[in-house]
Amino acid sequence: MLGTWRRTASMSQRRRRLADEEYARNGNGHANGNGAATEHTGLLGKSRNKARSAYHTAYAFLGLNYCNVLLPIVPAALIVGMMGGNSTVIFVLNFLAIVPLASLLSDATEELAEHVGHTLGGLLNATFGNATELIISIFALKKGEIRIVQASMLGSILSNMLLVLGMCFFFGGLRYHEQTFNNTAASTMASLMAVASASLVIPAALYQTLLTPPKEPSFDSVLKLSHYTAIVLLILYIMYIYFQFYSHHDLFQCEDDSEGEHPTVLSRNQAAVVLLLATVIVSFCADNLVGAIDDIVVASGLSKTFIGLILIPIVGNAAEHVSSVVVAMENKMNLAVNIALGSGLQIALLVTPFLVILGWIMGQPMSLYFQTFETVVFFVSVLVANYLIQDGKSNYLEGAMLMGIYVIIAISFLVYPDNAVGNLNLGSP
Repeated sequence: MLGTWRRTASMSQRRRRLADEEYARNGNGHANGNGAATEHTGLLGKSRNKARSAYHTAYAFLGLNYCNVLLPIVPAALIVGMMGGNSTVIFVLNFLAIVPLASLLSDATEELAEHVGHTLGGLLNATFGNATELIISIFALKKGEIRIVQASMLGSILSNMLLVLGMCFFFGGLRYHEQTFNNTAASTMASLMAVASASLVIPAALYQTLLTPPKEPSFDSVLKLSHYTAIVLLILYIMYIYFQFYSHHDLFQCEDDSEGEHPTVLSRNQAAVVLLLATVIVSFCADNLVGAIDDIVVASGLSKTFIGLILIPIVGNAAEHVSSVVVAMENKMNLAVNIALGSGLQIALLVTPFLVILGWIMGQPMSLYFQTFETVVFFVSVLVANYLIQDGKSNYLEGAMLMGIYVIIAISFLVYPDNAVGNLNLGSP
């Protein structure tokens, strides 16, 4: 989450400033017959001025992302979730409600980051960058939906690395013959993603080894490996944050950063309040969404793996996906690539290990062991993405390749059953 639609914000802020100046020229209160403003009308004028300022602030902030047009669905989703009823209606409404809420989380985080400075802002982005997926996964983990958690984590990585990056390359390539980006920073993130893929391959290899007769497979060994591997991944992520924001900050500097500081729409306190409220509301919607998944699986015939791997990541990352494509079409490819790869890397090295450790604390058998098919899909995706970004250049054909792979993966998981061979009947460790 390294950028938002700042150009729209700047235009909205300019409209607000012009309106306020026009209002000031006309006077802050109503004058009496002698031309002097009374105390009553002066207070009324100040109240109207505050109301108008609040209106323009809200208008400018909501104009940061087109996904916010879905905000009216949010109260309907909350009401239906509290009253109960048809699971399909509950799932669909909360599914759609998360899209604008994720947008608000993203924009509020960006606004707050602008107020607290570069270093603290970077850490704030690193913490709340994928808050929506994290909240949904925590509720799913609490209810023992391990397949949903694992699938949503893998799906978020794949959607960012293949779908979002592919769309950036494709739509940017339609406007420009060839685009370039900082391949040093991109290669650093891609290399860390390769390390993350290895953290999934090793537990899968261990489990397959334990399947060798005459020994019975012991999931305790896989859990123990996953717990300690998660700790290592978290340490690597902390080192990556230090590398990105301190020791080697110049490698991740975008060319548009030199254009000056971005204008902010919200004050620091306003951004913090929006961030808190959006987080709370997302938690309610996530609870409703996860609670309806079992009935949706029965009613639609879709597998939990497909819902977690394809549907939930698209909803949680919708606002971010749109933003990355927009900046790619503006030829800001450093920023677009950072959004796509950085978000996926955050899921792989921060969110997934955190959920493994959280499952350890909660007594849930959350591990880094994924089914063989899923592990192979992840490894191949990382390999292809690494190959396409290594030259620091992109075009629409490379984007079409990445999107094509994602579509193939989506179709494969549409026909992939939850009870496929290799799926563990997870119990308490």
